[in-house]
Amino acid sequence: MSKVGIFGGTFDPLHMGHINSMISAAGEYGLDIVRVVPAFQSPFRQPTAGPTPEQRYEMVERGLENYKDILKVDRQEVDRGGVSYTIGTIDHVRAEHKDDELYLIVGMDQFEGFDRWKSFEKILNRSHLIVTSRPGADLPESLQEFPLGLVDLVEDFDGKQALLNTGKSILFFQLEDVDLSATEIRKRFRDKESVHEMVPKAVADYVRENGLYQAVSAKIGDFEKFTEYCIQYLLSKKSIQVRAFDLRDMDFPSEFTIVTSGTSTKQTSAMAQNLIREIKTKYGTYPQHTEGLREGRWVVLDYGATIIHIFYDYVRMEYRLEELWTSGKTMDIRHLEPAAKT
Repeated sequence: MSKVGIFGGTFDPLHMGHINSMISAAGEYGLDIVRVVPAFQSPFRQPTAGPTPEQRYEMVERGLENYKDILKVDRQEVDRGGVSYTIGTIDHVRAEHKDDELYLIVGMDQFEGFDRWKSFEKILNRSHLIVTSRPGADLPESLQEFPLGLVDLVEDFDGKQALLNTGKSILFFQLEDVDLSATEIRKRFRDKESVHEMVPKAVADYVRENGLYQAVSAKIGDFEKFTEYCIQYLLSKKSIQVRAFDLRDMDFPSEFTIVTSGTSTKQTSAMAQNLIREIKTKYGTYPQHTEGLREGRWVVLDYGATIIHIFYDYVRMEYRLEELWTSGKTMDIRHLEPAAKT
């Protein structure tokens, strides 16, 4: 009987943190192979400007060329298409490894919301769970730090291993590596900065050969007009207290910023998602990066030279973000307001 690891992700792009997690977990727990599964589309991630699923798969193939003895790239989710759910991936692997022990490898950030995963109880019936912690994320020291939905499944926990009533275990492993962010790596590619030792050379070469992670500016063009377009859309949807700032004379990473609010977290998330779709239709691009879409308290849409902040109104009052830009130029948006009905 073999021990088979499963490591999924968007790999946008594959970086050395991913590789260290897989290799370290395999060594620590004696895994014979790790199936590396690039997602077609993650259920937890809004699409952003960047490579196609096939290109992300190709980056993983090239980046893991030197690790083929232990890391096996699995294209099942790319071939299946649509939103990728882990339970389906595990069942697919189980069909090929009927008598083997399966070990799903996740990061501590994923474990914190594991009870929100589709069929998470079935996952823990069919696979052990290896939870790796990278710098900045502490492993749980007590059951009180577990996701609430997992607590009733635990029969015993000694700080390193939780024994489950499903017959499986949750294993906790502290990694030794530097903290790498895919967001920061994508930004470095866009800004033509060094990614040396952050990603395998084969990945960096593929990104540059195929012109991946280009700034969205080529599609947006005039960011002042783009900013006005976003403002006009938000006003038409009755967004609260829309304010915009021209930051071109200031030392900020963006040239324009928009701040607005919704009356609830649900409205805030919906407003952001609708704006993303509207911009994709008109300009043909997704944002370079998004934050907070699921929670809806403070959503950030990063389009490079224009950054949009959409708050739940209560959170906006708490952070008072506009004070950061008081020395910038407040944009006059009155001409963008919908005409009053008579």
